[in-house]
Amino acid sequence: MNIAIIIAGGSGHRMGQDIPKQFINVYDKPVLIYTLESFQKHSQIKTIEVVCIDGWHNVLWAYAKQFNISKLKWVISGGETVQESIRNGVYNLEGKVSDDDIIIIHDGIRPLVDETVLTDVILKAQQYGNAVTSLPYNEQIFLMDDEISTLKYLPRETLRRVSTPQAYKFGKLDWAYHKAYEKEIGIYGSSYTNTMMVELGERLYFAEGSDKNLKLTTKDDLEMFKAYLKSDKDNWLK
Repeated sequence: MNIAIIIAGGSGHRMGQDIPKQFINVYDKPVLIYTLESFQKHSQIKTIEVVCIDGWHNVLWAYAKQFNISKLKWVISGGETVQESIRNGVYNLEGKVSDDDIIIIHDGIRPLVDETVLTDVILKAQQYGNAVTSLPYNEQIFLMDDEISTLKYLPRETLRRVSTPQAYKFGKLDWAYHKAYEKEIGIYGSSYTNTMMVELGERLYFAEGSDKNLKLTTKDDLEMFKAYLKSDKDNWLK
């Protein structure tokens, strides 16, 4: 069974709006609903859990009913950090899913996840035990020697950009969060499930990614999202 955990516990201060960015309406639909629709429509996703900011649970249930998100089964509260929110989502599934079930973790503010990306991350996780959505890095990366100069770069051929969706077998995922919080490993700052897993010594496996898979952090990102929704792919593009 494949279960999605959608992380929507943040307040989105950088967007500069009066409501959490995952609930901003774009063409009469909340950003979070666009995200949930991708999982609702995917034939391999059985159930959805949303880790939601406090005070918005009833709003989310109402939107799910309005937009026919019938796979939504659990809405739980987030934590102070994204890692706490993911941990809450994982712990809530204890006793409800099996160790071999695939858990797909995804940011609620990435509303343009492709069906092919979801399919591949599930397939790779079934094959290897985990999978992280990734893309080649096409820019040059230099390491700072001081605040104004550099002496060293990283070959971009050795780099991958990793985002969500990410997928893990539940048994290993649950073990990892218990160990990470017991040992205080990989749970601070900007850490996420993937970086925590590496800090715990786990090997990660790459899955297909997409440049369209935007994370809506600023108002400029929101405008790009709106442009994607209104754009039509040219027929001659392969």
